[in-house]
Amino acid sequence: MQQELTQKLLDFINASPTMFHATASCIDRLEKADFKFLNPSKPWELKVGGKYYTTINDSAVIAFCINSDDIENEGFKIIGTHGDAPGFRIKPNAQMGTEGYIKLNTEGYGGGILSTWFDRPLSVAGRVALKSDDLLRPTTKLVDLNKPILIIPNLAIHMNREVNNGVKFNKQKDTLPILTYAHEPVSSTLMLDLLAQTLNVSASDILDADLYLYPYEKGMCVGLNEEFISAARLDDLSMTYSGLEAILHNTSKKGISMFVCYDNEEIGSHTKQGADSPYLIRTMERILLSLGKEREALFMALENSFLLSGDVAHLSHPNYMEKSDPTNPVLPGKGPAIKVNANFSYTTDSDSYAVFAGICKAHNIPFQVFVNRSDERGGSTIGPITASHLGIRSVDIGTPMLAMHSARELMAVEDFIYTVEAMKAFFSI
Repeated sequence: MQQELTQKLLDFINASPTMFHATASCIDRLEKADFKFLNPSKPWELKVGGKYYTTINDSAVIAFCINSDDIENEGFKIIGTHGDAPGFRIKPNAQMGTEGYIKLNTEGYGGGILSTWFDRPLSVAGRVALKSDDLLRPTTKLVDLNKPILIIPNLAIHMNREVNNGVKFNKQKDTLPILTYAHEPVSSTLMLDLLAQTLNVSASDILDADLYLYPYEKGMCVGLNEEFISAARLDDLSMTYSGLEAILHNTSKKGISMFVCYDNEEIGSHTKQGADSPYLIRTMERILLSLGKEREALFMALENSFLLSGDVAHLSHPNYMEKSDPTNPVLPGKGPAIKVNANFSYTTDSDSYAVFAGICKAHNIPFQVFVNRSDERGGSTIGPITASHLGIRSVDIGTPMLAMHSARELMAVEDFIYTVEAMKAFFSI
């Protein structure tokens, strides 16, 4: 069972090189489980017992199950994650020539560990906007070139003797990937032509594209007994997959079970498809209105709702144990971590901690606690943003991992499995 579920996670990650593809991967599984699509621009007709999903920008998705009609008193149970990951976005007019080398001009997206992208086969994926009959609604298509066409080579140690003492990278100079080389002049539209060929459209029909680099190497299990998962984008596709598994196996009979996968968490969530938007609250209100409820019912339901914010946590690193909190080490195989911060970079308080801890204890699921060292700032999640918009109780939890924001990250298989179990338990209440 563990091996099968882990392989399904790897398949999910491999099929999801960008936030657009992650959303498409979620939709594929939802539709196979008979979730019905709700068009945001059309009226919604909902019923108790129904399973539904809706999307925005091709890069965020909300799925929900209506378990009962007493939503005012039973509220929403929400699992929130995100589908984007740090990396590089290809700029417009990206092709550059340098002494016969053909490079692409890129821009960093989020806070990646830049050195991990060097000397690694890279491909390109994203969304392409095409001409349509409606000037306000271009046709969009997802694209994945799915072959190693790019690489960012390191500078040889002979030309940089201090490389092992630490190097500061300039994103406009040092991290531009090589596409090819040529001894004669080449077309200035190599990527555009490649996109057109891949999508089987005319290059003149391509208006723009959201294109991202991604590591071409596939995810795999490593370790003496294959006890670790090594893959790109474990932050946060491992949590997204866990939340998706939970909503697909929802057994709750109360209120509404809801899964939301946002975009743009890695850059602050300040977009229409991010957590700092009205997307979730607007969807919740439409659900209640479609069920014939008054708006007052929404405010009552929010008082009885709970958010489980799912974003990966940090494992204590065996080579840098001094970087972890001295009394709260987070270790592999000991379950998901409840994330706590005095300044509320995470939403957890004693009340919400008790909820998740109680769920885990009731189902014999191990869990642990993550706090930053007091002299380390740490990161944040969609939790504080979402909870502050909705005004609901919330806990931040995450599957612990090493090498967060590397081009390739690492987590324990056991902890991934425990997280899935905990999320399923949440949707059984």
